[in-house]
Amino acid sequence: MKQKRPSIKDIAKALNVSITTISFVLNGKGEERKISKEVIKKIEDYVEEINYTPNQVAQSLRTGESKILVFMVEDISNSFFANIARAIEDIAYKKGYKVLFCSNENNDKRSRELIRVFSERLVDGFIIIPSAGIRKEIEKLIKIGIPVVLGDRYFEDLPTHYVVIDNFQAAKAATQHLINNDFEKIAFITIETPQNQMTDRFKGYSQAIDDAGLESIVLKLPFETINKKEGITSIKTLLLKNNIDAVFFSTNYLTQFAFEIIKKINPDLVYNLGIITFDDNEFFKINNPSITAVAQPIEQIAKELMDIMFKILKSKDKNIPLIQKTLEASLQIRDSSKKLSTKNEA
Repeated sequence: MKQKRPSIKDIAKALNVSITTISFVLNGKGEERKISKEVIKKIEDYVEEINYTPNQVAQSLRTGESKILVFMVEDISNSFFANIARAIEDIAYKKGYKVLFCSNENNDKRSRELIRVFSERLVDGFIIIPSAGIRKEIEKLIKIGIPVVLGDRYFEDLPTHYVVIDNFQAAKAATQHLINNDFEKIAFITIETPQNQMTDRFKGYSQAIDDAGLESIVLKLPFETINKKEGITSIKTLLLKNNIDAVFFSTNYLTQFAFEIIKKINPDLVYNLGIITFDDNEFFKINNPSITAVAQPIEQIAKELMDIMFKILKSKDKNIPLIQKTLEASLQIRDSSKKLSTKNEA
């Protein structure tokens, strides 16, 4: 027969201490409530002895708080999202919160399932990197009073709190850097999606190319074709048939995927092409050649996301004026975007 889980009431009876006192100690507020160190130690020792764990669902129903947040991203294994997650976790821990991390794989069905599951578990709020088709789910969360902050991208026709970067300007500056270094056949490889972070990057590239009077060379890959034969063939065709001298990748995972293809075509090609990627990581710093990258301000993004979340949580009705932050990215210039003449001389 399964043993019954001890309750706070059982602990109070065993120690002859009030339920309120037990609750304050278990929530780390013993000293704040001027409970003696002896009583705090007695409760903590007994709780450890009986291996007591609080019923989180019951606790959240009683207090209206679970002290748990959800951070949903496209892919938690991606270094960009993983680094933001790590920074968010540190901020949350200092505030007494825990964070649940999950990946939606940029898939709407998976996003909806994750939102439903975590909503049923009464989490306090969601920080979401949304897939393209979950506008209604985000709107529903907001309407029922669950705090939501979007990151990296947002829905233009839905008033939400969000933190993004100026993707248009970052992409335009990166493309202009290649133009300034004498590259003229600059291809842009991106994901086929209506999401505004990608469309803004495409627009930034296009603007710089148009201003310079150059030819626009664009490859948009469906997300599901990455790492598959269709995607490999498309990149090979672009590289071999367009006489390009530079490539700007809209995401870091596209860059890593394409690098394997480029090396198979010709191991020397990576040294002769101008290359820039979005989203810096350690691989791009140590690669040979080192890769020029648009670096997003990871720590600042995490801080802004959490600042907004805690402002919502502190508001009694969870209704505060919209906070929408657009941050600046920086271009980390390395060997891969050196002037074409310098590459040829090397």
